[in-house]
Amino acid sequence: MAEGKLIIFSAPSGSGKTTLVHHLLTKQEKLAFSISCATREKRGHEIDGKDYYFISSEDFEKKIQNNEFIEYEEVYEGTYYGTLKSEVERIWKLGKHVIFDIDVVGGLNIKKQFGTKALAIFVQPPSVDELQRRLEERSTETPEKIAMRIAKAERELAFAKDFDVVLINDNLEQAKKEVEKLVQNFIN
Repeated sequence: MAEGKLIIFSAPSGSGKTTLVHHLLTKQEKLAFSISCATREKRGHEIDGKDYYFISSEDFEKKIQNNEFIEYEEVYEGTYYGTLKSEVERIWKLGKHVIFDIDVVGGLNIKKQFGTKALAIFVQPPSVDELQRRLEERSTETPEKIAMRIAKAERELAFAKDFDVVLINDNLEQAKKEVEKLVQNFIN
């Protein structure tokens, strides 16, 4: 099986990484999105098997025991996210490169395993205040959840230096152009 490359996007929630990943998927046909497993409930318009593979905590823990994950993490108590080995293999079989929209610890774990075959991009918000404003603007979560995400973001920002590239997303159009160039150079 021909192995492709891996492009990792990590960032605190609300930094714009998902928007940038979706943009790249429309611009670069050699990329395919790695669908993560999650034990949380679906939100809004999310679709099982497209946005995430939604599974129970029991199923997730069985997969951990069977060594089926490249990486996984208990992001919040009782809420697991992870990347299945079979998901990366599925994409490589299509002859494509894998693109990840993944939390910071998971992103660094993948980078550690795959080294130069992986490009790890940290999308940084212009400031924590701006991040909070973006999360509040979404109107998808309670003030308590937002406070939890901000506290987590402050911890995650300390990991930015461990990534190959830190992209400050203060201008979305500029950030889109930058990631197009970064990814194009990496996969060629």
